Amino acid sequence: MSLPDRPWLTSYAPGVPAEIDPVTQSLVDMLDDAVRGHPRRPALEFFGAVTTYRELGSEVARAAEGLRRLGVVAGDRVALILPNCPQHVVAFYAVLRLGAIVVEHNPRYTPPELRHQFEVHHARVAIVWDAVADTVADFPSDIRPAHIVAVRMTDAMPRRTRLALRLPIAKARSSRVALTTRPRAKGVKAWGSLTSGREIGRRVPRPELDDIAALQFTSGTTGAPKAAVLTHRNLRSNAAQSAAWVPDLVLGREVFYAVLPLFHAYGLTLCLTTALSVGARIVLFPTFDVSLTLDAVRRTPPTFLAAVPPIYDALARATARAGVDLTSLRNAISGAMALPPSTVLRWEEATGGLIVEGYGMTESSPISLGNPMGPLRRPGTVGVPFPSTEIRVVDPADPTRDLDTGAEGELLVRGPQVFQGYWNRPEETAAALLEGGWLRTGDIVTVDADGFVTVVDRLKEIIISGGFNISPSEVESALLLHPDVADAAVVGIPRSDGSETVTAAVVMRSDAVFDADEIRSFARGHLAAYKVPRAIVAVDALPRSLVGKVIRRQVREDILNRRAR
Repeated sequence: MSLPDRPWLTSYAPGVPAEIDPVTQSLVDMLDDAVRGHPRRPALEFFGAVTTYRELGSEVARAAEGLRRLGVVAGDRVALILPNCPQHVVAFYAVLRLGAIVVEHNPRYTPPELRHQFEVHHARVAIVWDAVADTVADFPSDIRPAHIVAVRMTDAMPRRTRLALRLPIAKARSSRVALTTRPRAKGVKAWGSLTSGREIGRRVPRPELDDIAALQFTSGTTGAPKAAVLTHRNLRSNAAQSAAWVPDLVLGREVFYAVLPLFHAYGLTLCLTTALSVGARIVLFPTFDVSLTLDAVRRTPPTFLAAVPPIYDALARATARAGVDLTSLRNAISGAMALPPSTVLRWEEATGGLIVEGYGMTESSPISLGNPMGPLRRPGTVGVPFPSTEIRVVDPADPTRDLDTGAEGELLVRGPQVFQGYWNRPEETAAALLEGGWLRTGDIVTVDADGFVTVVDRLKEIIISGGFNISPSEVESALLLHPDVADAAVVGIPRSDGSETVTAAVVMRSDAVFDADEIRSFARGHLAAYKVPRAIVAVDALPRSLVGKVIRRQVREDILNRRAR
């Protein structure tokens, strides 16, 4: 199915354009415009501490000069392993100012997970949360960065908060331990060593639109995580598309809450680029915590929120109990998993504003579809294509063959936000990017005559839990390291909130005793907590195809049948 006449345009909210103007700015130029346009306006807020746009611009320029002194040049990879904090924002744009490439990482990853990613990108410098510095310092010499810069997150907090963390009471002590750790490894530099000098000179070349800005790790449509290549044009275009989608955003007046992690493509685009493109105040949270968020609402009411359904549900319930006013929140976008109608109702009753569901993937920077911000939205669908975005529905066995309206087929997407391929993975790039720039999403959808898309199934076997994509094969590989596990298959079991429970079926070696808790404990040593199977069942054998591939669909059905008995 091809829709060249774009019937969805009639469903756009008033003021949303069919096409965005082709971008002419790199992300660095975008930040500079924001600094010039809103010098005194707060750019960042962290536990009440405020950084103005002028201060942010100066800190970025000093950090860029600090990185230049470490030898970073255009094209170098610089790894960021940071929670949401002001230093993360500064580091992101400082790396880009040099024409270098940001590689984002989840700071909660285990050492094996991080090591695998460093084996892919070979970063020259790593800017890391101090709690992770020793992990990176222990990497083998062939992947250990030449320089490790440790960030103490508490340095960006207000003085009163830092003093409170030093109190000799159990709660303060546990909070301090959770937020900061002194690195033991020798040679680790402090963040202050990067930002204490002069600002970078104007003669240092700036990045071009088609230079690579970021490598974002993703499970893609199948297989182990790989790095998606995103240019300044890709990310700046998606920021422009996202801002255009919400036509009542007021330049220089919005307050965005960054409860999504900035290392995730969803948080990066909406909270790190889109927000700055409209001169918003970005209120940063190192992790989502209901009480911290409610404290921030009382101090600085938000106007825009991007999150996942469980966060919306938790906030709506908590504000009702606490009597906190959420009516400043005019617009909210939900993604990464299905948005239940009950959550929509609860949220809109609490705020009086709108919440709509969107759709995307890391390979599209990440947003490509959204429900209109207005009465023409259609709950249960993921909406219509963003401005300057085209879609097709094709036969997944023959993606050159378009299907009729209403038929189930694979969704293809094309637009300025579509990535350039996978870093050093030409075969997988060729499989994902078709001739003409069409991205295979791996999702089976239907599209109605008005262009609204409904996701009905996934060709890809990625599990979505807590808004994160989890590769089954990655979890299976970790389970197979257990000496008593002979075979393993991992699937996602649907939950009522729209996410999935990571569930494993394992075949034990002969004479081994099955102990789900022990296997789960073992997996925690190799996987981030959100990837560890919540449920593990023992089976005699796994269903396999004629060529020996595990049939995960049947594994899922067998587990569901067990539960139904």
